[in-house]
Amino acid sequence: MIQFLNLIVLFCLDFQFRILVQSEYIMAPTATKKKATKQVVNKKVKNRDLGNGVLRWSRFKLKQKNSYRLKNVKAKKPVRPKKQPAKVAITVVKQIGGAKNGGTRVVRVKKNRASYATKAKVTPRPSKNYFAKHTRYTRRTLVPGKVLILLAGRHKGKRVVLLKVLKSGLLLVNGPFYLNSCPLRRISQRYVICTKTRVNLKGVTIPEHINDTYFKRAEKKKPRKTEGDIFAKQEEKYAPSEQRKKDQITVDKLVREAIKKTHQGLLVSKYLKSNFALRSHQYPHRMRF
Repeated sequence: MIQFLNLIVLFCLDFQFRILVQSEYIMAPTATKKKATKQVVNKKVKNRDLGNGVLRWSRFKLKQKNSYRLKNVKAKKPVRPKKQPAKVAITVVKQIGGAKNGGTRVVRVKKNRASYATKAKVTPRPSKNYFAKHTRYTRRTLVPGKVLILLAGRHKGKRVVLLKVLKSGLLLVNGPFYLNSCPLRRISQRYVICTKTRVNLKGVTIPEHINDTYFKRAEKKKPRKTEGDIFAKQEEKYAPSEQRKKDQITVDKLVREAIKKTHQGLLVSKYLKSNFALRSHQYPHRMRF
């Protein structure tokens, strides 16, 4: 019986010893293995085919992606320490005489302004004659002698002859007056359709005084209204001067001689007489003038 009890005790002790050994083996600190850190190299992105020859990215997008990746791979530049600016003294200590004045006093190097302007300073700007100095650009097709179709104004739809381009960029045109009653006028190139027909203006010299100042109207001073004229409306109608009438006759003669010299002059004169208009199923963007 005693031997049996001894065997049981020995068995228990052996079992506890084994448990302790296993626990020590499990809880024992293990040496941590350092993982090998691989240097990540940004490889170039390759374009892939989505099917039927359609690529995932365009050439520009692919180049942009690769350039962005390559920029990140480059080594960082060493940061240089910034040079601190030298400190400038704002105040100065001055010696002051007198027993009761303290001996020294701190004074500013630059004194503050005693008075400030109440309004902002207005800088002079080149406002006068500024628009007149701009360079003008006209279409290549707008050559002197070309027949134009007017699209705006009281003479819209009429065909006129281009005489010259003025300094202001406006076009000087003439009907002539004896054909379609369109006088000498200025018009912007925006409101004009240029045709292929051209009048031969070789040897034709237009008077030099016909320029931008020639067409300016004189500003009339408004008279002072009396008691009876307060509600009365005075409408002034435009009437051409005698000089303008003479110039119209001289220019018409020059244009008439030029039309006679051109090939098929009679057809050109009839073409200038007729007005331009669109009928049904006629579209200007499909036409050739």
